[in-house]
Amino acid sequence: MSKELDKLDLFNVNAMLNDEQRMVKESIGRWVDERFLPLVAEHFEAHTFPMELVPEMADLGLFGSTIQGYDCAGLDYMSYGLICQELERGDSGLRSFASVQSSLCMYPIDAFGSDEQKQRWLPPMARGEVIGCFGLTEAHAGSDPASMKTRAKKDGDDWIINGSKMWITNGSVADIAIVWAQTDDGIQGFIIEKDMPGFDTELITRKMSLRASVTSALFFDDVRVPDSNRLPKVKGLKGPLSCLSNARFGISFGPIGAAQACLQEVLDYTAERVLFDRTLDCNQIIQQKLADMSRRISTAQLLAYRLGQLKDRDELQPTQISMAKWNNVRMALDIARECRDMLGGAGITTEHVAIRHMLNLESVITYEGTETIHQLVVGRELTGKNAF
Repeated sequence: MSKELDKLDLFNVNAMLNDEQRMVKESIGRWVDERFLPLVAEHFEAHTFPMELVPEMADLGLFGSTIQGYDCAGLDYMSYGLICQELERGDSGLRSFASVQSSLCMYPIDAFGSDEQKQRWLPPMARGEVIGCFGLTEAHAGSDPASMKTRAKKDGDDWIINGSKMWITNGSVADIAIVWAQTDDGIQGFIIEKDMPGFDTELITRKMSLRASVTSALFFDDVRVPDSNRLPKVKGLKGPLSCLSNARFGISFGPIGAAQACLQEVLDYTAERVLFDRTLDCNQIIQQKLADMSRRISTAQLLAYRLGQLKDRDELQPTQISMAKWNNVRMALDIARECRDMLGGAGITTEHVAIRHMLNLESVITYEGTETIHQLVVGRELTGKNAF
């Protein structure tokens, strides 16, 4: 007798993981179920992030999980991807918080920082005692970060920074900001501390997406930053773009969790909802839609698994990350929309997860490179011609 398949993992990708990776996935999944999901609807409606859970996230090793030393977990990248998948099964805002802390703040300090910067910042960030944000995007410099207007000018042993950044996750709750600015010697990164005079943040409200996440604008008015706060080991766009590649890796896994949450909900709903004297899941069109969702989730899982293999072998190319981010976020967004429709009128409330994931994924498909940008990255790889 054949073994019954996992409805959310028809190709049994879980069996391809090693014991540690499975343990990571299962432990984070339990925490999301027990600690986060009971709170998320309330925070989504209130436009807040559950900061009270940050110490628990730190205890689970979610911050800087792939970094060796400095109180970090030292996990492989497949495990990091699975962490992102389970966190986004809860909410994109939860995964965004961990992604920013890990890939966009701790990673550049570890990769491009001095020994003193690593010792000062990484341990408390791993413990959740210091929260970071990443300042690259500007109001008129999103897909084209080289056109940023924020500028840092040398002044003795210090730098004077002026400008602003927009759409910054964690901005108003962060203790430090990793800020990228134009200098006379190319784009460079700086660690700006929240109490530095001239540095201010403003909470962005009226969002219909990522409501359970803090999004802010950052402002720099003659902020004096000591040279010891400059990331010394990188210049040019290579610095911020490598951070984004790290974050996009996790984002390629994350939406799989969102799609699985939506599929599980609609499987339960259609098995119980009676229409015309039979449950919805007895209808061919419903089964066809469910089967198509499963096909797309399975494809995304296998793509992400291969991505993790390549990353852990240090063989991953940016084009491969672009294809995975493009495919997997589009997959999840389409599934969330379809599930919202299948729930009928009930689907527009936050008592069901589909509309929350659908709205969040409208942001995920835009940030860390829009869908169009990733399509053009793949197109350039195929043709050898730049169409940006």
